[in-house]
Amino acid sequence: MSEVSPYVPVYGEVDLTNCDREPIHIPGAIQPHGFLLALDRVTSEVVIASETTATHLGRPVQEVLGRPLREVLGEQLAAEVLAVEVSDALSEPLRARLDLPSGAGTDVDVVLHLSGERLVVEVEPAGTSTGVSPVSYRSARAAVSRLSETSTLDELCRQLAREIRQLTGFDRVMVYRFDAQWNGEVVAEDRREDLNAFLGLHYPASDIPAQARRLYTVNWTRLIADISYVPSRLHPLVDPVTSAPLDLSFSVLRSVSPIHVEYLRNMGVTASMSVSLVQDGELWGLIACHHYSGAHRPSYDARSAAEFLGQTASQLIAGRQRSDERDDALRAQELLAAVVADVSSSGRDPLSSLVTDPRLLELMGAGGAALWDGTRMETIGRVPGRVALQRIATTLARDDGAPTFTDHLASLLPQLAEFEREAAGALRVGLGTDRWLLWVRPEQEEVVDWGGDPHNKELAAAEGPDVRLSPRKSFEKWREVVRGRSMPWQRWHAETAERLRNQLTSIVLGRARDQIAIAESLQRAVVLDEAPEFGGLQVLARYRPAEGSQLGGDWWDALELPDGRVAVVVGDVAGHGVHAAAAMAQLRTALRAYLLEGHSPASCLDRLDHLVGTLFSDHMATAVIVVSSPDRRTVRVASAGHPPPLMVTADTCEVLRVPPRPLLGIGAGQATDVDVEVPDGAFVLLYSDGLVERRGVPLDETIEQLRAAACDGPLGEDEAAPAAFVDRLMTVVPGAEGDDTTLVLLRRRP
Repeated sequence: MSEVSPYVPVYGEVDLTNCDREPIHIPGAIQPHGFLLALDRVTSEVVIASETTATHLGRPVQEVLGRPLREVLGEQLAAEVLAVEVSDALSEPLRARLDLPSGAGTDVDVVLHLSGERLVVEVEPAGTSTGVSPVSYRSARAAVSRLSETSTLDELCRQLAREIRQLTGFDRVMVYRFDAQWNGEVVAEDRREDLNAFLGLHYPASDIPAQARRLYTVNWTRLIADISYVPSRLHPLVDPVTSAPLDLSFSVLRSVSPIHVEYLRNMGVTASMSVSLVQDGELWGLIACHHYSGAHRPSYDARSAAEFLGQTASQLIAGRQRSDERDDALRAQELLAAVVADVSSSGRDPLSSLVTDPRLLELMGAGGAALWDGTRMETIGRVPGRVALQRIATTLARDDGAPTFTDHLASLLPQLAEFEREAAGALRVGLGTDRWLLWVRPEQEEVVDWGGDPHNKELAAAEGPDVRLSPRKSFEKWREVVRGRSMPWQRWHAETAERLRNQLTSIVLGRARDQIAIAESLQRAVVLDEAPEFGGLQVLARYRPAEGSQLGGDWWDALELPDGRVAVVVGDVAGHGVHAAAAMAQLRTALRAYLLEGHSPASCLDRLDHLVGTLFSDHMATAVIVVSSPDRRTVRVASAGHPPPLMVTADTCEVLRVPPRPLLGIGAGQATDVDVEVPDGAFVLLYSDGLVERRGVPLDETIEQLRAAACDGPLGEDEAAPAAFVDRLMTVVPGAEGDDTTLVLLRRRP
C-alpha cells in the first residue's frame, strides 16, 4: 500500500484540534477515478477542471480550461449533457460513449449538478457491478419487498445490511445508528466470515463531525474507491468570477478529509462507501461499507441502487418507529383514561388524588413524581428533596407550561449532578401559574462497548502541543460504564403529559365552577340584600363584588337582639374564592349566635378570634360591631383589625377612635367596648378595606378622603336622600383595585 499523499486541501492543514470546523465541502480536489468540469452556464465553456483530464481524456488540464464543452467531450456527448434538466441536487446519471482523441471510445457515467453559477459535470468510467446480485429493476424491487416484509426495526436493519452487501460486494456492511448525542452504535452487520464482528460497538460523536453529518443529509452517498488515492487538484483552485473555491457538496467524486482517510487507514480499510439514513431532514444513521483487500469501486448503478435502498429503508424505519411509538402511546392513553376517571370520581382534590395514585409512575415509566400546587409539595415514589425538586422544575420551566424533558439534568445545571441517583432525568409540565407536575427517572448505568477509547481526542490534547493530534489508531473493544443519564424520554411521553394537563385542567375547572356555584348560593343566603326595618333606625348597605365577580370574604349583617337592641356588623375574611366565602359564612353565623346570647361586642370579637384560630388556621379576618341601645341614643362599638367607623352629626364629622384588637385569628390581645352618643339625625358609617385601601397611598389619607366626603351627608328627615349619598361614597376614593367592598350606613331617625 502506498504512502498517504502529501496533498494539502485548499483550506489548509487539519488535525484533531480543528477537524470539527474543517470545510470538507470545498477541498479543491477530487478522487482520481473520474474527472470534473465546471462550466459557465451561459457559454458552456470550462471554467474549472480537475488534473485527471490528462488521465481520462488524454488532455492536460490547461488544454481543457476555456474550451467549449463540445471541444472537450465531443459534439454528441456535449449535446446530451447540455440537454439534461439539472437542479441543485444530483441529476439522473447519464450513460454515454466518450470518444477519445486517440480514436478509442469508452462507456462512461456522467452526473450533473449545479454549484452556484456553475454547471458541474462529473465523468467516470462505467463499471460493472461487483456485488453478488445483478443490478436491475427486478432485483431492486425484490430487495425492497424483502425489506418491507420485516416486522421489527432490528430485523429491518439486518436485512438492509445483507441487501447492500450483496449489491455492492463490500467485505463488511454495517447499519450505524446515532443517539441523541451523535454517538453511533452498530445495530446490524453483514461481513466476511473471517472478519471480527463490530456488531454492538459504539463510536464517539467526534468520529463523524457535525459538518460531515450535515453533508450526509444533502448528498446521501459517498464512495472512496481507494484509500491510497492521490487527490486530483482542481484548476484553478479559486473560481475566477466568485473568488471562492468550488462548492462540492453534491459531488460524487469529491476528495475527502485527510483526517478521515487516516482514520480509515488505521482501521485497515482500503475502500469505503456510506449511504445516509435520514428522518425528517435529520441524519438517523448510516449504512457504512468497508473493504479490506484493495481498491473497490462498485458501478454507479450499484451505488444508485444502494442509495435507493437507503431511501426506502429510511421510510420503513420511520414507519417502524412510528408504529412502536403509536403502540406505546395507545397503551399510555388507556392507562391515562383510567387514572383520570378515578381522579374525577374520587370526590377528593384532583391534584392530591392524582399524586397518590401509583399508576402515575407507570404512566411515564418514572421512578418518582412530585406535584407543587403553589403552596404545598406532594410526592410519590423515589424523589430527591424538596429544594432539589424546586430547582429541577425551575430549570425545566417554560412560560407556557408546555412539557419539557431531559435525560441528563446535569448538562442543564451542573449542580443537579448530586441528585442523579433519584433524578438524572426529568419531565415537567405546568399546571397553571406557579403549579407543576414533575416526573423523575434515576441514573441508568449503561455498559457500553466502544470501538476504541472514545476519549482519545481529549487524552491526546491533554498531552500538550508536542503530541501530533491525529485519528486514533486503536479500535480494540474498549468497555466503559456510562453514568449520569436516565433512560431517554420519548415524544409520546410529552404528548401524554400534555393530555393529562388538559384533562386535569378540565376537572379542576369543573370542580371550581361547582364550588363557586355553591359558595355564591351560600353567600346570597347569608349576606343580606336589604337591611330589615328597625324602629328608630335606618340601615342602608351596599356590596360590590371583587373584580370579575370573584368571590370575596366581605360580609355585613343587621339583626335585632332579644332586649330590643340592634346589632350591625361589617366583616372581612382575608383572601378570595370558595374557601374565603365559606369561612365568611361560618364566621357570620357564629357571630350572630354570640350576639343573640347577649355577649358584648368586645366579648363577641374575642370569642370569634378563638374560633378563627381553631377552625380556620389558614385564614385571618377583621370585623367591626355596632350595637345600638333600645332608645337608639347611644351605640356600643368594638373593632378587631378593621378600618375605623365614621360618625357624622350636625356639628362634627369624625373618625371614631375605637381601640382595635389585632386581627381575628392571631390569638392575642383583647377587644374594648366604646360607648358613643348618637344625636338626632346623625349617622354612623361602617365599611370594609376595599373602600379605602389603595396601593402606595397611606390609609390615613384615603380615610380622610372618605371623611371629607361624608361631611356633606344628609342629616334631614328625607328618607330617600341617604340612598344616593351611600351610592356616591362607594366611588369617592379613586383607584379601586378589584377587592370586594362593603359600606353600611346606620342613621338615628329624628
